[in-house]
Order: sequence, then C-alpha cells, then structure tokens
Amino acid sequence: MKTFVTKLKDIERKWYLIDASGLVLGRLATRVANLLRGKGKVYYTPNLDTGDFVIIVNAKKVKLTGKKLQQKTSFSHSGYPGGTRFIKYDKIMATRPEWAVRKAVKGMLPHNKLSDKLIDKLKVYKGSEHDHAAQKPERIEIK
Repeated sequence: MKTFVTKLKDIERKWYLIDASGLVLGRLATRVANLLRGKGKVYYTPNLDTGDFVIIVNAKKVKLTGKKLQQKTSFSHSGYPGGTRFIKYDKIMATRPEWAVRKAVKGMLPHNKLSDKLIDKLKVYKGSEHDHAAQKPERIEIK
C-alpha cells in the first residue's frame, strides 16, 4: 500500500458565499480560516494551499460580543519614533468593517509564507453586493 501525497493538480477549489449579518466576528473568522486552509477536505496537507475561495458579504453587520466594541483596540506602528496608533473598534467598524473581518481571519491563519496565499483567496465586502457571480459561489450558513 502506497502513501498518498497531495499534489497541486489534485486540488479542487470551490467558491463559498457567507452572509455575515448578525454573526460574531471571532466565530466567523475561525470558520472562514478553516475553509481557506482546506481543513475539512480528505486530502488536506499542512504545507500546501488546499483550501477554497470565500466571499463574505454584509461585513458591516458583524457583531462583537461584550464591551469589545468600546474597549478593543487595533495597534499599528509606523516604524518611526512615536509612531504608535491605537484605534478603537467602534471607529473601525463604522469606517472600514471589511478590514476588521480580514484582520480577524488573518490572525487565525498560520503565521508563515503560506498565509499570504491563503488570505488572497478571501474576498470581503461591506454591503450585500459582490463581483463574483460568474464563479457561482455556494452559499454557506454559519450559526
């Protein structure tokens, strides 16, 4: 009996559509990260990109539980002295909710070169319209 090794030609990619309205940000991010990695597939391999494409619509309707909306902050540094910036999530969710969803998903992916390829397969939209109707995405319900 030979050991099966997944090759790039064996990988089948699908497109999934997720409506994020009313979903909790962290729970959404874990499910999307698993789809992007391909962890539910039989031929999953940790060192290959075996995952699918994911489209998230209605990112502006994502919920944060507890007092995270007022207390949670995003940290960034410009690289210059005194270049730290802390932005509260209530401001982020009001202006750029798709960035917050993308950042949450990226934080749940492995922190290596593979995550750059994986995050490119994530498409996030603020409203309910998206540009990927030609790919015929399959709708997924996340609870």
